Amino acid sequence: MKIESSTINNQHEPLLMGLANQIGAHKKFLVGFSGGLDSTVLLHLLVRLRQPLCDKEHPIILRAIHIHHGLNVKADAWADHCRQICAEWQVGFRTERVNLDSRKKGIEAEARDARYQAFRHELQPDEVLLTAQHLDDQAETFVLALKRGSGPAGLSSMPAVMPFAETTLMRPLLNTSRAELECYARAQGLKWVEDDSNQDDRYDRNFLRLNIMPLLNQRWPHFSQAVSRSASLCGEQEQLLDELLDDSLNSLITPEGAIAISPLESCSEAKRNAILRRWLNRHGVKMPAREQLQRIWSEVALSRQDAEPRFRLGQLDIRRYRQQLWLIPLYQSLAGVVIEWNIGQKLLLPDGLGTLFISEFISEMVSANSALTESIDVRTPENNERVTIRFGIQGNISIVGRPHSRHSKKLWQELGVAPWLRERTPLLYYNDQLIAALGVFVTKTGQNSPDGKRLSVQWQKTALQI
Repeated sequence: MKIESSTINNQHEPLLMGLANQIGAHKKFLVGFSGGLDSTVLLHLLVRLRQPLCDKEHPIILRAIHIHHGLNVKADAWADHCRQICAEWQVGFRTERVNLDSRKKGIEAEARDARYQAFRHELQPDEVLLTAQHLDDQAETFVLALKRGSGPAGLSSMPAVMPFAETTLMRPLLNTSRAELECYARAQGLKWVEDDSNQDDRYDRNFLRLNIMPLLNQRWPHFSQAVSRSASLCGEQEQLLDELLDDSLNSLITPEGAIAISPLESCSEAKRNAILRRWLNRHGVKMPAREQLQRIWSEVALSRQDAEPRFRLGQLDIRRYRQQLWLIPLYQSLAGVVIEWNIGQKLLLPDGLGTLFISEFISEMVSANSALTESIDVRTPENNERVTIRFGIQGNISIVGRPHSRHSKKLWQELGVAPWLRERTPLLYYNDQLIAALGVFVTKTGQNSPDGKRLSVQWQKTALQI
Protein backbone atom coordinates (compact mmCIF):
# COMPACT_ATOMS: atom_id res chain seq x y z
CA MET A 1 0.00 0.00 0.00
CA LYS A 2 2.91 2.33 -0.71
CA ILE A 3 1.62 5.64 -2.00
CA GLU A 4 3.15 6.87 -5.23
CA SER A 5 1.09 9.57 -6.90
CA SER A 6 2.82 9.14 -10.26
CA THR A 7 1.51 5.59 -10.64
CA ILE A 8 -2.16 6.48 -10.28
CA ASN A 9 -4.27 5.71 -13.31
CA ASN A 10 -5.60 8.86 -14.95
CA GLN A 11 -9.20 7.66 -14.63
CA HIS A 12 -8.95 8.12 -10.86
CA GLU A 13 -7.45 11.64 -10.91
CA PRO A 14 -10.93 13.29 -10.76
CA LEU A 15 -11.35 11.84 -7.25
CA LEU A 16 -8.12 13.50 -6.15
CA MET A 17 -8.83 16.80 -7.86
CA GLY A 18 -12.41 16.81 -6.59
CA LEU A 19 -11.15 16.34 -3.04
CA ALA A 20 -8.61 19.13 -3.48
CA ASN A 21 -11.32 21.51 -4.68
CA GLN A 22 -13.65 20.67 -1.81
CA ILE A 23 -11.18 21.05 1.06
CA GLY A 24 -9.99 24.35 -0.40
CA ALA A 25 -7.53 26.25 1.77
CA HIS A 26 -8.03 24.08 4.86
CA LYS A 27 -4.83 22.44 6.06
CA LYS A 28 -5.61 20.53 9.28
CA PHE A 29 -7.94 17.54 9.24
CA LEU A 30 -9.31 14.90 11.59
CA VAL A 31 -10.56 11.92 9.59
CA GLY A 32 -13.19 9.52 10.90
CA PHE A 33 -11.43 6.24 10.06
CA SER A 34 -13.41 3.01 10.49
CA GLY A 35 -11.02 0.99 8.33
CA GLY A 36 -13.80 0.22 5.87
CA LEU A 37 -13.67 0.86 2.15
CA ASP A 38 -15.03 4.42 2.22
CA SER A 39 -12.79 5.90 4.92
CA THR A 40 -9.75 4.00 3.63
CA VAL A 41 -10.14 5.60 0.19
CA LEU A 42 -10.68 9.03 1.76
CA LEU A 43 -7.57 8.76 3.92
CA HIS A 44 -5.52 7.42 0.98
CA LEU A 45 -6.57 10.37 -1.18
CA LEU A 46 -5.66 12.83 1.56
CA VAL A 47 -2.23 11.29 2.04
CA ARG A 48 -1.64 11.51 -1.72
CA LEU A 49 -2.80 15.11 -1.69
CA ARG A 50 -0.47 15.87 1.19
CA GLN A 51 2.62 14.86 -0.80
CA PRO A 52 2.63 17.18 -3.81
CA LEU A 53 1.01 20.12 -1.98
CA CYS A 54 2.95 19.86 1.25
CA ASP A 55 5.33 22.73 2.04
CA LYS A 56 7.18 23.79 5.14
CA GLU A 57 5.12 26.92 5.77
CA HIS A 58 1.64 25.49 5.14
CA PRO A 59 1.72 21.71 5.36
CA ILE A 60 -1.37 19.52 5.30
CA ILE A 61 -1.66 17.92 8.73
CA LEU A 62 -3.66 14.70 9.04
CA ARG A 63 -4.97 12.87 12.06
CA ALA A 64 -7.31 9.88 12.10
CA ILE A 65 -9.66 8.69 14.83
CA HIS A 66 -11.11 5.18 15.01
CA ILE A 67 -14.27 4.71 17.08
CA HIS A 68 -14.28 1.35 18.88
CA HIS A 69 -17.96 0.52 19.48
CA GLY A 70 -17.25 -2.86 21.05
CA LEU A 71 -20.15 -4.44 19.16
CA ASN A 72 -18.21 -7.00 17.14
CA VAL A 73 -15.75 -9.70 18.21
CA LYS A 74 -13.41 -8.35 15.50
CA ALA A 75 -13.46 -4.81 16.87
CA ASP A 76 -9.97 -5.04 18.40
CA ALA A 77 -8.56 -6.41 15.13
CA TRP A 78 -10.16 -3.53 13.19
CA ALA A 79 -8.58 -1.00 15.53
CA ASP A 80 -5.18 -2.69 15.06
CA HIS A 81 -5.63 -2.63 11.28
CA CYS A 82 -6.36 1.11 11.34
CA ARG A 83 -3.39 1.77 13.59
CA GLN A 84 -1.10 -0.14 11.23
CA ILE A 85 -2.37 1.71 8.15
CA CYS A 86 -1.88 5.09 9.82
CA ALA A 87 1.63 4.16 10.94
CA GLU A 88 2.51 3.12 7.38
CA TRP A 89 1.05 6.31 5.90
CA GLN A 90 2.50 8.52 8.68
CA VAL A 91 -0.87 9.76 9.88
CA GLY A 92 -1.50 10.62 13.54
CA PHE A 93 -3.88 8.08 15.02
CA ARG A 94 -5.98 7.41 18.08
CA THR A 95 -8.68 4.96 19.07
CA GLU A 96 -11.68 6.07 21.10
CA ARG A 97 -13.81 3.46 22.88
CA VAL A 98 -17.47 4.29 23.38
CA ASN A 99 -20.21 2.70 25.47
CA LEU A 100 -23.61 2.20 23.91
CA ASP A 101 -27.07 1.85 25.45
CA SER A 102 -29.43 0.58 22.75
CA ARG A 103 -32.41 0.97 25.08
CA LYS A 104 -32.41 4.73 24.49
CA LYS A 105 -32.97 5.00 20.74
CA GLY A 106 -31.83 1.81 19.00
CA ILE A 107 -28.32 0.60 18.35
CA GLU A 108 -27.88 2.35 14.98
CA ALA A 109 -28.80 5.79 16.27
CA GLU A 110 -26.94 5.28 19.54
CA ALA A 111 -23.74 4.25 17.72
CA ARG A 112 -23.98 7.27 15.44
CA ASP A 113 -24.50 9.68 18.36
CA ALA A 114 -21.57 8.12 20.22
CA ARG A 115 -19.31 8.54 17.18
CA TYR A 116 -20.09 12.19 16.72
CA GLN A 117 -19.77 12.88 20.43
CA ALA A 118 -16.29 11.35 20.29
CA PHE A 119 -15.48 13.51 17.26
CA ARG A 120 -16.59 16.62 19.14
CA HIS A 121 -14.39 15.73 22.08
CA GLU A 122 -11.30 15.03 19.93
CA LEU A 123 -11.51 17.90 17.41
CA GLN A 124 -9.09 20.76 17.83
CA PRO A 125 -10.39 24.29 17.15
CA ASP A 126 -8.51 24.70 13.86
CA GLU A 127 -9.22 21.19 12.52
CA VAL A 128 -11.85 20.20 9.96
CA LEU A 129 -13.64 16.89 10.53
CA LEU A 130 -13.79 14.72 7.41
CA THR A 131 -16.14 11.74 7.15
CA ALA A 132 -16.48 9.34 4.22
CA GLN A 133 -20.22 9.11 3.46
CA HIS A 134 -20.75 8.65 -0.27
CA LEU A 135 -23.49 8.94 -2.89
CA ASP A 136 -25.15 5.62 -2.00
CA ASP A 137 -25.19 6.58 1.70
CA GLN A 138 -26.91 9.84 0.77
CA ALA A 139 -29.60 8.01 -1.19
CA GLU A 140 -30.22 5.60 1.70
CA THR A 141 -30.47 8.49 4.16
CA PHE A 142 -33.04 10.18 1.93
CA VAL A 143 -35.19 7.04 1.66
CA LEU A 144 -35.00 6.47 5.43
CA ALA A 145 -36.16 10.06 5.99
CA LEU A 146 -38.98 9.47 3.51
CA LYS A 147 -39.98 6.37 5.47
CA ARG A 148 -40.16 8.45 8.68
CA GLY A 149 -42.40 11.02 7.00
CA SER A 150 -39.79 13.78 7.24
CA GLY A 151 -40.24 17.22 5.74
CA PRO A 152 -37.69 19.16 3.66
CA ALA A 153 -35.24 19.44 6.56
CA GLY A 154 -35.04 15.67 6.97
CA LEU A 155 -35.12 14.99 3.23
CA SER A 156 -32.17 17.32 2.69
CA SER A 157 -30.22 14.42 4.21
CA MET A 158 -26.49 15.01 4.76
CA PRO A 159 -24.95 18.35 3.79
CA ALA A 160 -21.51 18.28 2.19
CA VAL A 161 -20.35 21.05 4.55
CA MET A 162 -21.83 22.08 7.90
CA PRO A 163 -20.80 23.77 11.14
CA PHE A 164 -19.73 21.25 13.76
CA ALA A 165 -18.25 21.59 17.26
CA GLU A 166 -17.22 25.22 16.67
CA THR A 167 -15.39 24.20 13.49
CA THR A 168 -16.50 22.45 10.26
CA LEU A 169 -17.64 18.98 9.18
CA MET A 170 -17.05 18.08 5.52
CA ARG A 171 -18.22 15.04 3.55
CA PRO A 172 -16.14 15.28 0.37
CA LEU A 173 -17.24 11.92 -1.13
CA LEU A 174 -20.99 12.60 -1.25
CA ASN A 175 -21.02 12.78 -5.04
CA THR A 176 -18.97 9.58 -5.46
CA SER A 177 -20.63 6.16 -5.65
CA ARG A 178 -19.48 3.14 -3.69
CA ALA A 179 -18.69 1.41 -7.00
CA GLU A 180 -16.26 4.21 -7.90
CA LEU A 181 -14.61 3.98 -4.47
CA GLU A 182 -14.20 0.23 -4.77
CA CYS A 183 -12.73 0.56 -8.27
CA TYR A 184 -10.21 3.07 -6.96
CA ALA A 185 -9.31 0.91 -3.95
CA ARG A 186 -8.72 -2.21 -6.03
CA ALA A 187 -6.62 -0.28 -8.56
CA GLN A 188 -4.41 0.96 -5.71
CA GLY A 189 -4.20 -2.38 -3.93
CA LEU A 190 -5.77 -0.98 -0.77
CA LYS A 191 -6.87 -3.28 2.04
CA TRP A 192 -9.90 -2.58 4.15
CA VAL A 193 -12.02 -4.31 6.76
CA GLU A 194 -15.49 -5.70 6.08
CA ASP A 195 -18.02 -5.39 8.90
CA ASP A 196 -20.07 -8.60 8.79
CA SER A 197 -22.91 -6.84 10.61
CA ASN A 198 -23.51 -4.97 7.34
CA GLN A 199 -25.13 -8.18 6.08
CA ASP A 200 -27.72 -8.17 8.88
CA ASP A 201 -30.88 -6.77 7.32
CA ARG A 202 -32.62 -6.42 10.66
CA TYR A 203 -31.08 -2.95 10.68
CA ASP A 204 -33.03 -0.46 8.56
CA ARG A 205 -30.09 0.86 6.57
CA ASN A 206 -28.80 -2.62 5.83
CA PHE A 207 -32.29 -3.70 4.72
CA LEU A 208 -32.35 -0.85 2.23
CA ARG A 209 -28.80 -1.45 1.06
CA LEU A 210 -29.20 -5.21 0.59
CA ASN A 211 -32.79 -5.58 -0.57
CA ILE A 212 -34.25 -2.33 -1.89
CA MET A 213 -31.54 -0.12 -3.38
CA PRO A 214 -30.22 -2.80 -5.79
CA LEU A 215 -33.71 -3.17 -7.28
CA LEU A 216 -34.14 0.58 -7.63
CA ASN A 217 -30.72 1.01 -9.20
CA GLN A 218 -31.36 -1.92 -11.54
CA ARG A 219 -34.59 -0.35 -12.74
CA TRP A 220 -33.24 3.22 -12.77
CA PRO A 221 -29.43 3.19 -13.03
CA HIS A 222 -29.12 6.85 -12.01
CA PHE A 223 -31.53 6.61 -9.09
CA SER A 224 -28.92 7.57 -6.44
CA GLN A 225 -27.86 10.65 -8.41
CA ALA A 226 -31.49 11.73 -8.80
CA VAL A 227 -32.12 11.25 -5.07
CA SER A 228 -29.01 13.28 -4.29
CA ARG A 229 -30.34 16.14 -6.45
CA SER A 230 -33.67 16.00 -4.59
CA ALA A 231 -31.84 16.14 -1.28
CA SER A 232 -29.88 19.16 -2.48
CA LEU A 233 -33.08 20.92 -3.57
CA CYS A 234 -34.66 20.26 -0.17
CA GLY A 235 -31.54 21.64 1.45
CA GLU A 236 -31.76 24.79 -0.69
CA GLN A 237 -35.40 25.24 0.32
CA GLU A 238 -34.50 24.96 3.99
CA GLN A 239 -31.65 27.43 3.56
CA LEU A 240 -34.01 29.90 1.89
CA LEU A 241 -36.50 29.51 4.76
CA ASP A 242 -33.68 30.08 7.24
CA GLU A 243 -32.84 33.36 5.54
CA LEU A 244 -36.46 34.50 5.22
CA LEU A 245 -37.37 33.66 8.82
CA ASP A 246 -34.14 34.72 10.52
CA ASP A 247 -35.28 38.27 11.38
CA SER A 248 -38.65 37.05 12.67
CA LEU A 249 -36.98 34.42 14.82
CA ASN A 250 -34.45 36.86 16.27
CA SER A 251 -37.25 39.25 17.24
CA LEU A 252 -39.09 36.48 19.12
CA ILE A 253 -36.21 34.96 21.08
CA THR A 254 -35.40 36.45 24.48
CA PRO A 255 -31.85 36.90 25.84
CA GLU A 256 -32.45 33.77 27.95
CA GLY A 257 -33.28 31.72 24.84
CA ALA A 258 -37.06 31.48 25.33
CA ILE A 259 -39.48 32.33 22.52
CA ALA A 260 -42.48 34.68 22.77
CA ILE A 261 -45.89 33.09 22.26
CA SER A 262 -48.19 36.03 21.48
CA PRO A 263 -46.66 37.05 18.10
CA LEU A 264 -46.89 33.42 16.94
CA GLU A 265 -50.67 33.36 17.47
CA SER A 266 -51.22 35.52 14.39
CA CYS A 267 -49.00 33.32 12.18
CA SER A 268 -50.28 30.59 9.92
CA GLU A 269 -49.69 27.08 11.21
CA ALA A 270 -47.06 26.49 8.54
CA LYS A 271 -45.07 29.61 9.43
CA ARG A 272 -45.43 29.00 13.17
CA ASN A 273 -44.16 25.43 12.84
CA ALA A 274 -41.24 26.60 10.71
CA ILE A 275 -40.27 29.18 13.34
CA LEU A 276 -40.61 26.71 16.21
CA ARG A 277 -38.43 24.18 14.37
CA ARG A 278 -35.71 26.76 13.91
CA TRP A 279 -35.95 27.82 17.55
CA LEU A 280 -35.46 24.20 18.60
CA ASN A 281 -32.62 23.77 16.11
CA ARG A 282 -30.76 26.73 17.64
CA HIS A 283 -30.80 24.82 20.92
CA GLY A 284 -29.45 21.70 19.20
CA VAL A 285 -32.72 19.80 19.63
CA LYS A 286 -33.55 16.98 17.25
CA MET A 287 -36.40 18.02 14.98
CA PRO A 288 -39.83 16.98 16.36
CA ALA A 289 -42.52 15.39 14.26
CA ARG A 290 -45.40 17.51 13.00
CA GLU A 291 -47.74 15.96 15.55
CA GLN A 292 -45.33 16.88 18.36
CA LEU A 293 -45.23 20.49 17.20
CA GLN A 294 -49.03 20.60 17.19
CA ARG A 295 -49.12 19.25 20.75
CA ILE A 296 -46.47 21.72 21.93
CA TRP A 297 -48.62 24.55 20.62
CA SER A 298 -52.03 23.30 21.81
CA GLU A 299 -51.02 21.68 25.12
CA VAL A 300 -48.33 24.10 26.26
CA ALA A 301 -48.54 27.44 24.50
CA LEU A 302 -52.37 27.62 24.49
CA SER A 303 -53.15 25.90 27.79
CA ARG A 304 -55.17 27.79 30.38
CA GLN A 305 -53.41 30.70 32.04
CA ASP A 306 -53.31 29.24 35.56
CA ALA A 307 -51.75 25.95 34.37
CA GLU A 308 -48.07 24.98 34.46
CA PRO A 309 -47.94 22.85 31.29
CA ARG A 310 -44.98 20.89 30.02
CA PHE A 311 -44.15 18.67 27.06
CA ARG A 312 -41.37 16.11 27.16
CA LEU A 313 -39.08 16.24 24.12
CA GLY A 314 -36.16 13.84 24.44
CA GLN A 315 -34.11 14.89 27.47
CA LEU A 316 -35.83 18.29 27.69
CA ASP A 317 -39.11 19.75 28.86
CA ILE A 318 -40.86 22.49 26.90
CA ARG A 319 -42.63 24.73 29.41
CA ARG A 320 -44.55 27.99 29.38
CA TYR A 321 -43.71 30.91 31.63
CA ARG A 322 -44.72 34.55 31.25
CA GLN A 323 -46.16 33.93 27.78
CA GLN A 324 -42.95 32.41 26.54
CA LEU A 325 -41.90 28.87 25.67
CA TRP A 326 -38.80 27.63 27.47
CA LEU A 327 -36.55 24.60 26.94
CA ILE A 328 -35.65 23.14 30.31
CA PRO A 329 -33.34 20.19 31.12
CA LEU A 330 -34.84 17.23 32.97
CA TYR A 331 -33.74 18.13 36.46
CA GLN A 332 -33.48 15.71 39.36
CA SER A 333 -36.29 16.17 41.89
CA LEU A 334 -34.97 17.78 45.08
CA ALA A 335 -38.28 18.03 46.96
CA GLY A 336 -37.80 16.98 50.57
CA VAL A 337 -33.98 16.95 50.41
CA VAL A 338 -32.38 18.12 53.69
CA ILE A 339 -28.61 18.70 53.97
CA GLU A 340 -26.72 19.49 57.18
CA TRP A 341 -24.34 22.42 56.79
CA ASN A 342 -21.35 23.33 58.92
CA ILE A 343 -21.10 26.95 57.83
CA GLY A 344 -17.41 26.90 58.57
CA GLN A 345 -16.98 24.76 55.48
CA LYS A 346 -18.03 24.89 51.85
CA LEU A 347 -21.14 22.88 50.94
CA LEU A 348 -21.50 21.14 47.57
CA LEU A 349 -25.14 21.25 46.47
CA PRO A 350 -26.83 18.31 44.69
CA ASP A 351 -27.60 17.96 40.96
CA GLY A 352 -24.97 20.44 39.79
CA LEU A 353 -26.46 23.45 41.59
CA GLY A 354 -23.06 24.67 42.74
CA THR A 355 -21.45 25.48 46.09
CA LEU A 356 -22.41 27.42 49.23
CA PHE A 357 -19.97 29.17 51.56
CA ILE A 358 -19.74 32.23 53.77
CA SER A 359 -17.94 35.30 52.43
CA GLU A 360 -14.54 34.62 53.98
CA PHE A 361 -14.19 31.60 51.67
CA ILE A 362 -14.60 33.60 48.44
CA SER A 363 -11.94 32.41 46.01
CA GLU A 364 -10.33 33.93 42.95
CA MET A 365 -12.56 31.70 40.83
CA VAL A 366 -15.67 33.17 42.43
CA SER A 367 -14.61 36.76 41.92
CA ALA A 368 -13.74 35.99 38.30
CA ASN A 369 -17.24 34.56 37.77
CA SER A 370 -19.26 36.95 39.89
CA ALA A 371 -22.14 36.84 37.40
CA LEU A 372 -22.75 33.24 38.53
CA THR A 373 -22.56 34.06 42.25
CA GLU A 374 -25.55 35.07 44.38
CA SER A 375 -24.94 36.77 47.75
CA ILE A 376 -27.39 37.26 50.59
CA ASP A 377 -26.94 38.63 54.17
CA VAL A 378 -28.67 36.96 57.10
CA ARG A 379 -28.30 36.88 60.86
CA THR A 380 -25.69 34.59 62.36
CA PRO A 381 -27.15 31.35 63.81
CA GLU A 382 -27.21 30.87 67.57
CA ASN A 383 -24.99 28.15 69.03
CA ASN A 384 -27.93 25.84 69.57
CA GLU A 385 -29.40 26.32 66.08
CA ARG A 386 -28.94 23.52 63.53
CA VAL A 387 -28.18 24.84 60.04
CA THR A 388 -29.63 22.96 57.06
CA ILE A 389 -30.28 23.49 53.38
CA ARG A 390 -33.63 22.29 52.08
CA PHE A 391 -35.59 22.38 48.83
CA GLY A 392 -39.27 22.96 48.16
CA ILE A 393 -41.48 25.17 50.28
CA GLN A 394 -45.18 25.39 51.05
CA GLY A 395 -47.25 27.68 53.22
CA ASN A 396 -47.25 31.36 54.17
CA ILE A 397 -43.95 33.26 54.29
CA SER A 398 -43.15 36.66 55.78
CA ILE A 399 -40.16 38.26 54.09
CA VAL A 400 -38.18 41.45 54.54
CA GLY A 401 -39.72 44.37 52.66
CA ARG A 402 -43.28 43.05 52.73
CA PRO A 403 -45.75 44.10 55.46
CA HIS A 404 -47.81 40.93 55.18
CA SER A 405 -47.08 37.25 54.71
CA ARG A 406 -47.82 35.63 51.38
CA HIS A 407 -48.39 32.04 50.31
CA SER A 408 -45.25 30.56 48.79
CA LYS A 409 -46.76 30.08 45.32
CA LYS A 410 -47.92 33.69 45.15
CA LEU A 411 -44.59 34.90 46.49
CA TRP A 412 -42.57 32.98 43.91
CA GLN A 413 -44.78 34.44 41.18
CA GLU A 414 -44.42 38.00 42.45
CA LEU A 415 -40.65 37.65 42.70
CA GLY A 416 -40.38 36.31 39.15
CA VAL A 417 -39.00 32.86 39.98
CA ALA A 418 -39.88 30.37 37.24
CA PRO A 419 -41.77 27.25 38.38
CA TRP A 420 -38.91 24.85 37.56
CA LEU A 421 -36.48 26.90 39.69
CA ARG A 422 -38.63 27.06 42.81
CA GLU A 423 -37.72 23.55 43.89
CA ARG A 424 -34.09 24.16 42.90
CA THR A 425 -33.56 27.29 44.99
CA PRO A 426 -31.56 26.42 48.16
CA LEU A 427 -33.50 27.27 51.31
CA LEU A 428 -31.49 28.16 54.42
CA TYR A 429 -32.98 26.93 57.71
CA TYR A 430 -31.97 27.42 61.33
CA ASN A 431 -33.62 24.53 63.14
CA ASP A 432 -37.06 24.47 61.50
CA GLN A 433 -37.23 28.19 60.78
CA LEU A 434 -36.85 29.39 57.19
CA ILE A 435 -34.16 32.07 57.09
CA ALA A 436 -33.69 32.75 53.38
CA ALA A 437 -34.19 31.54 49.84
CA LEU A 438 -30.71 32.07 48.49
CA GLY A 439 -30.54 34.70 45.79
CA VAL A 440 -34.23 35.56 46.23
CA PHE A 441 -35.35 36.74 49.69
CA VAL A 442 -34.64 36.87 53.42
CA THR A 443 -37.42 36.15 55.90
CA LYS A 444 -38.10 38.45 58.84
CA THR A 445 -36.89 35.62 61.08
CA GLY A 446 -33.57 35.70 59.26
CA GLN A 447 -33.11 39.46 59.42
CA ASN A 448 -32.50 40.34 63.04
CA SER A 449 -30.04 38.89 65.55
CA PRO A 450 -29.84 39.74 69.29
CA ASP A 451 -26.12 40.53 69.00
CA GLY A 452 -26.46 42.23 65.60
CA LYS A 453 -23.99 39.89 63.88
CA ARG A 454 -24.51 39.22 60.18
CA LEU A 455 -23.45 36.46 57.82
CA SER A 456 -22.90 36.81 54.06
CA VAL A 457 -23.88 33.56 52.34
CA GLN A 458 -22.51 33.04 48.83
CA TRP A 459 -24.07 30.70 46.27
CA GLN A 460 -21.68 30.01 43.42
CA LYS A 461 -23.55 28.32 40.56
CA THR A 462 -21.72 25.86 38.34
CA ALA A 463 -23.83 26.85 35.35
CA LEU A 464 -26.42 29.46 34.49
CA GLN A 465 -29.75 28.49 36.06
CA ILE A 466 -32.43 29.41 33.52
